[in-house]
Amino acid sequence: MPISLLPKHITCATTDLTVEFLKNEGIRLLMLDFDNTIVPYTTSTPTEAMDKWLREMAASEIPICVVSNSKKGRVKVFCEKYGIPCITHAKKPFSKGIVECLQKFGVPAEEAALVGDQIYTDTLGANGVGVRSILVKAIDNHNFWLKARHVLEKPFIFAARKRRI
Repeated sequence: MPISLLPKHITCATTDLTVEFLKNEGIRLLMLDFDNTIVPYTTSTPTEAMDKWLREMAASEIPICVVSNSKKGRVKVFCEKYGIPCITHAKKPFSKGIVECLQKFGVPAEEAALVGDQIYTDTLGANGVGVRSILVKAIDNHNFWLKARHVLEKPFIFAARKRRI
């Protein structure tokens, strides 16, 4: 699989993704990064809009699974509360967690998507195994390193600007 830092799709927020859009794109499994994609790094409490979206997705025929590099217990606690399967220690951009998720759900890579806020982990990891990459704007770049990373991602976001949904 060729290495690409360009996301297949870009959107402002995870909550912009609809079941209809995913179905039209042939997506049968939606993987989600956790920090800054579902909730900020600084809390485990989702916004009201995210809470509603998670519940709607859980009720749809498209399964969701959190695939996170985090080693913190807060990811598992959050996922248990919402009844969402999760894979932690995913080691994105390497394929470990993404492939584990595909195998768990028995879905081929071309029928899955991974939503995340980071090009160098989420987009690169998804693209590397043939999973559709969907880049969302980070919920909160609250420190210098997150802001610096975002600056380094700008050229790739610009290059993929026509892929907005």
